[in-house]
Amino acid sequence: MNGNSTNGAVPITVARGDGIGPEIMEATLAVLEAAKARLDITEIEIGEAMFHKGYSAGIAPESWDILRKNKVFLKAPITTPQGGGFKSLNVTVRKGLGLYSNVRPCVSYDPFVTTRHSDMDVVIIRENEEDLYAGIEYRQTDDVYQCLKLISRPGCERICRYAFEYARTNHRKKVTAFVKDNIMKITDGIFHQVFDEVAADYPEIEADHLIVDIGAARIADTPEIFDVIVTLNLYGDIISDIAAQITGSVGLAGSANIGDQSAMFEAIHGSAPPIAGKGIANPSGLLLASVMMLTHIGQPDVAEAIHNGWLTAIERGSHTGDIFDRKYSKQRCTTKEFTAALIDCLGEKPETLTPVSYSAKSADRNQTGIRVTVPAPAQKDLVGVDVFIDNRELTTDELAKQLVSTGGDLMNLQVISNRGTKVWPDGLPETFCSDHWRCRFLAKGDAPLATADLIGLYSRIDGTGLDVIKTENLYNFDGRPGFSAAQGS
Repeated sequence: MNGNSTNGAVPITVARGDGIGPEIMEATLAVLEAAKARLDITEIEIGEAMFHKGYSAGIAPESWDILRKNKVFLKAPITTPQGGGFKSLNVTVRKGLGLYSNVRPCVSYDPFVTTRHSDMDVVIIRENEEDLYAGIEYRQTDDVYQCLKLISRPGCERICRYAFEYARTNHRKKVTAFVKDNIMKITDGIFHQVFDEVAADYPEIEADHLIVDIGAARIADTPEIFDVIVTLNLYGDIISDIAAQITGSVGLAGSANIGDQSAMFEAIHGSAPPIAGKGIANPSGLLLASVMMLTHIGQPDVAEAIHNGWLTAIERGSHTGDIFDRKYSKQRCTTKEFTAALIDCLGEKPETLTPVSYSAKSADRNQTGIRVTVPAPAQKDLVGVDVFIDNRELTTDELAKQLVSTGGDLMNLQVISNRGTKVWPDGLPETFCSDHWRCRFLAKGDAPLATADLIGLYSRIDGTGLDVIKTENLYNFDGRPGFSAAQGS
């Protein structure tokens, strides 16, 4: 497969990873070679060994240059050492290369792979860069730790529009958004709002939405009602593993991470250290990820041959131990035995399972450059501030008494909440309080505040001896509050 890209071979980067990674990558490369994939491969070392060499991200600087040059990355699972100081390399690569769309097809292969859901064929498209996976965390008091959930309007539009473009390109009929905007009305609310706006541009595709908890329950119970699901980062991570597992095994699922400039393809499972080196790992997840890679780089003929060969091998009962079933499995395969069985099936099509057919139009590369609208800037007015205080000594009423006068002529202390629940005024005595208090000050009149007004407030609060640990400015955007109310307000 190694060759000169000017002779038709496409440059890609390969990493063999950790745990079972080297075994399943060896299997995948053997299949790609047997299928005559036109690839010019450069290998890099990433993962556990690089962490231990002192690279906190698990990758050397020169490897970034290779990834950026080749633009296509086939990656085996890696192990992130436990303990502080080590960041997830998967997240780092996705965010560093702008791979905003995570695409995970989850398909059942009934009856040859045991599942309760014979008609399942759902694609989960997950936003890949934002949400809680920004990894911005703080310890603020003895009791309270914080993780910031960051959602941007452009991020919502890119992933929603990508989902509809994917559905249109792949002849899918429905896109469903999963959100939790009954609780997170601003962050999840903007995702839902943008989803509806984008859906209007695709009238031929049905669009609906579900609250993520009931959505996840329906994936587990009736996944056949879904076609394409688009959702935020954390929800997508969770539900795509659920969906993959109920097809029969999480080991069967591949994943694509697509950006405007680069793409990464991987199995969705981890490095599975307990079975590393035993030769029993199922390479299917990485193999099917390589099929997605081949469509992306414009080799649908090879992708089709490998995918149909894989389906044929599964249909004929060549199964690794994770999907072995006495009724339909003919051979409990090692990794190498399954690889050999698949290679023997190249050029054939399954008889019971539905054969796949790929064309150049299947390529994700046709969906890059997703347009994002730029709305007119809103009128942004500073109308108050939330001041967060670390306090164990004072009761709620004592804390309020100290703060009321600090608002001065321009601001009123409106509410004090603890862990998001209102405790003053008129709080309930049963409400449990930690040492983390949010004290909201709002302007007395209609005139916007200035930064100097907040500085004066902070100075007066500092004079009370209270421990201010964080502040959050409160703005109106075109006259509408850009902040949530406390629970109970």
